[in-house]
Amino acid sequence: MIETRPILIAGGGIGGLATALGLAQKDIPSLVMEKASRLGEIGAGIQLGPNAFHCFDRLGVGEAARSMAVYIDKLRLMDAMADGEITHIDLGEAFRERFGNPYAVVHRGDLHGVLLKACQEHPLIGLRVSSEVAGYQQDGDGVAARLATGETVTGRALIGADGLWSNVRRQLVGDGKPRVSGHTTYRSVIPTEQMPEDLRWNAATLWAGPKCHIVHYPLSGWKVFNLVVTYHNDAPEPVAGKPVPVEEVQRGFTHVCARAQTIIRHGIDWKMWVLCDREPVDRWVDGRVAVLGDAAHPMLQYMAQGACMAMEDAVCLADSLAAAGDVSSGLLRYRDRRVLRTARVQLMSRAMGDHVYHPSGPHAALRNAIMSAKSQAEWYDILEWLYGGNGLD
Repeated sequence: MIETRPILIAGGGIGGLATALGLAQKDIPSLVMEKASRLGEIGAGIQLGPNAFHCFDRLGVGEAARSMAVYIDKLRLMDAMADGEITHIDLGEAFRERFGNPYAVVHRGDLHGVLLKACQEHPLIGLRVSSEVAGYQQDGDGVAARLATGETVTGRALIGADGLWSNVRRQLVGDGKPRVSGHTTYRSVIPTEQMPEDLRWNAATLWAGPKCHIVHYPLSGWKVFNLVVTYHNDAPEPVAGKPVPVEEVQRGFTHVCARAQTIIRHGIDWKMWVLCDREPVDRWVDGRVAVLGDAAHPMLQYMAQGACMAMEDAVCLADSLAAAGDVSSGLLRYRDRRVLRTARVQLMSRAMGDHVYHPSGPHAALRNAIMSAKSQAEWYDILEWLYGGNGLD
């Protein structure tokens, strides 16, 4: 008998929509349930490594995703104290040949829109809003997702793609609140003409300074620049999307070079987030229930891999369910293929903040000496594990 009950997906963000598309590629029906009253994404720019483009192709949205991306020439690391380049990674032809795909930056809303359109057009994907999954029950035959409204929705399995504060994870893992990093990030998007002309580089640029860093790159066909600045101020509690005045943002950057400070002064409508993650765990699966993306492995932003890892999860989950004889064994196969890779990115993201982005004194000087000595071929070798596509094997 052909199974027609859907896989239930809690969360309509990038990870949830990618999961629905991945399942649809395997002729598996799904129902996405989003707690918000409309499907959309907040935030601004995100970076997409070649591994993201491997996923786009597997999800059936490769052409659409490529059409809305901005293809930058390099990843550039600057010294925010000395105002000079430490090193860069060339993203040109040699990079694309090595990894089979480009590196790009996109507006988060644009990427979400590509995934959403593909989901809306696919007959095997259902979409519901105002449908927060608060918990679940299951037996050997299926899962019942309990919504915050009191309604119950049944399906073959439940995938928790409901983010850092996942209700599915809370029941499945039960590990309490996220870990507060003490790092505060401020985001702004400005028209390109407001970006200082000598900084309008076609690069994802990071200025590294003591307990702080600044990131900028072009977005949306070079119409705007994305600005993201972070400093380690021992913030005690999670905050998400709170509007703040520019004076508060500047407070953490008075010690860096004048050119880096100028970037902040040009920002408008700043909003703040206190960064959080969790310890890696391997309890991702409970019978017919599993977690994915930030619900499974929330990570700090320092490797620019949050969305990429969620999309890799989606492809791997669909492959694992399609290959398995039953749902439970398919979910376990998905977990076994993904836990170590995502734990590596989680822990390396923390280490990047401490040892690359935020050191000072001799620690920073050692960073500069080591990183400036590397050739492009050496950088490509270092990145092979991440960008080479093995996350989908």
